[in-house]
Amino acid sequence: MDYKKVKTETTAVTRKKERFYETTGNIYETIVVLAKRANQIGYEIKKELDQKIEEFAPASDNLEEVFENREQIEIARFYEGLPKPTLLSVNEFLNGDIYIRNPHKEPIVE
Repeated sequence: MDYKKVKTETTAVTRKKERFYETTGNIYETIVVLAKRANQIGYEIKKELDQKIEEFAPASDNLEEVFENREQIEIARFYEGLPKPTLLSVNEFLNGDIYIRNPHKEPIVE
């Protein structure tokens, strides 16, 4: 998913708690789902950022050579401006974009 194009809040917003346990029936289960999805989103964003920053890495490591690369600074600022992974996961959950499967609740088929 392209998280740069997702339109969601960049700050915490008060929401109705009933919306969070409509799907799962349990608020704690919903929190676990949101936390796991936020970790996935955070990992994907970090991996993408690391790949972009890696392009600017110097070939040799010298402590004496400190570069202030303007493109690197712009990339960092862009990623700092993105909504946090927790807010993205809440947005996905409330829009019904997360598939939830609990193996403990599913009937065993023999």
